[in-house]
Amino acid sequence: MQTRLVTLRERPELGPQVAAWLWHAFWRENGESLETVLAVVGRSDAERGPPQSFVLLEDGAPAGTASLAAADLDERPDLTPWLAGVYVRPESRGRGHGARLVQAVEWAAAEGGAGTLWLYTGGEGALYRRLGWEAVERVPQDGRTVLLMRKALGG
Repeated sequence: MQTRLVTLRERPELGPQVAAWLWHAFWRENGESLETVLAVVGRSDAERGPPQSFVLLEDGAPAGTASLAAADLDERPDLTPWLAGVYVRPESRGRGHGARLVQAVEWAAAEGGAGTLWLYTGGEGALYRRLGWEAVERVPQDGRTVLLMRKALGG
């Protein structure tokens, strides 16, 4: 199986697939429209720094995505940039694609001059912990609690 990472800047025609994944996985339950997500994804085309979205291709077909965002958690507007929207389609999980996508965003953040990258997750962050991320705090968000994590970038 051959894999390759591309950006939405390189392959904007992948935007609707990425938006559909993100809407189903994260945004639908918050009442956001697919059109709203498509608009956000469509702006994820920076050459350097946020916002950028990455797509992992598996034998040429989109298999997962992750993004570098300037902001992601309304409760922490002081923090930037963010790893956001990590998603791997179910039939492609268990192959290291999530780690590869996370590492692509880490690299892009570092290339953009960031010293620290942030993320939040509704889970315990096992994938991120394995990749060297540190749990910082639990943050109340929309009636639930999320785990805020960070990773120091660079040397």
